[in-house]
Amino acid sequence: MTKPTLAQLLASSQGKKFLILGRVGLFTADEIARFLKKYHITMTKYLEEDVVAVIEPLNLNPVEEDISNDAYEKQIPSFSLEEFEKHLSNEINDDELLMAIKLTNDQERVFRLLGNTNISEALFVKLLSMYEWHEEDEDNNQDRDTIMYTLKRYIDIKPNEADLHYSYLTLRRLATEATNPRLLQALIGFPNFAFLIRGKEKVTLRETIARNRYLDKEVIGKLVSLRDKSVDVALAANGVVALSLLKTLLDKGDEKINEALATNANIDNEIFKVLLGKEDKVVQLLLLSQPIDMERLGFVDAQGLDDALFSTIGANEHLEGDVIETLITREDQTLLCNLAQNSTLSAKQIEAIDAKGLDVTVASLAMNPVTPVALLEKFYTHYDEDAVRRALAQNSSAPEYILRALFALDDLEIQRGMASNASIPLDILDILKVDTRLQNELAKNPILIKGYETVLDYDKKAVQF
Repeated sequence: MTKPTLAQLLASSQGKKFLILGRVGLFTADEIARFLKKYHITMTKYLEEDVVAVIEPLNLNPVEEDISNDAYEKQIPSFSLEEFEKHLSNEINDDELLMAIKLTNDQERVFRLLGNTNISEALFVKLLSMYEWHEEDEDNNQDRDTIMYTLKRYIDIKPNEADLHYSYLTLRRLATEATNPRLLQALIGFPNFAFLIRGKEKVTLRETIARNRYLDKEVIGKLVSLRDKSVDVALAANGVVALSLLKTLLDKGDEKINEALATNANIDNEIFKVLLGKEDKVVQLLLLSQPIDMERLGFVDAQGLDDALFSTIGANEHLEGDVIETLITREDQTLLCNLAQNSTLSAKQIEAIDAKGLDVTVASLAMNPVTPVALLEKFYTHYDEDAVRRALAQNSSAPEYILRALFALDDLEIQRGMASNASIPLDILDILKVDTRLQNELAKNPILIKGYETVLDYDKKAVQF
């Protein structure tokens, strides 16, 4: 006889009983009883006459084992508690559940449901927003478990890194990677943990959320209401924030906020002009980060900045073509050196800088990977200078014969440049790899980075296999 499914038994067992053995798990006995009542089924702990199904966990005590065996002999269908809980979870009416919880503020029920991996993401996020956190100075088990439930649901990690699901530091990763605005909104309600970045800079959870590119109007409004300066700074740099709010942040007159605004590519010309009159660091970030067209170049020129500050614009990778052409005609050597290193220039523009015949720009041009090979060969042949050699050594476009000739000079500073060069011949790279003095530069070499990632990917597949 074919065993009926759980859904079939629920639909056809009006007036019958389900035998629930062992300890309940994700749902209380009362919650299970209410669920069965919808099907006009009652629950029992005993093997009675009208029992049509047995629900049992993996672990039973000896008495329950005997009851289970008796039920098996009577050919009563048996289902695991896990299967039953999954079915019950799938039939939850989210609105009814949430209303019931709101009326009673049943925090124990909220906590239990957060640990239920069968509920939908939408319900999980709503429950997460309803969870009431304990005092920040109190080390609470439920708080720790709630964080763990959240991380397990959203963060995929390698089997050998399971401890990351229990680390508050992983919350920063979640706040950075999350794409669901409602989840981000729920995360705002978490304790505002501070994370140490690169061993020196502290970044809070809410600040991290404010940097996320998937914020919507509702989440942004919630963040603004916090009246937290670090959050305001993060919002000022976020390209998804509305222009009206950026202008409100500008009105605060805060230097850190202004620095963040200077890096935000979505500011308008009005904000751009205001920031041009701010502190030098703000102006420097503005010139380095913003898209610059001829109109904005006009605003900069009108500001009358000193040459050292103005020269920053040459390193900007968001300059329009006509702006670059205009800047090349100027005689500011620091500006031209910055332009000469800018990898967004065309070969023709690089040649125009070289045509000015300024020795001071040669090392910068020799470093730029977009510099035509013919120019690199000219620099190698005609400039017997350490600065030019070191620049050529780190240029990924330098011909192999030049790289080999430079390596043969056995100069440590030249080798430092070569160690990070993605075009270095592999036999030379093998020699450089054993020099402990070059470890920092080697760590930046794309060849070695790719090899390391390949090994990690292989290890991951091996573990999964």
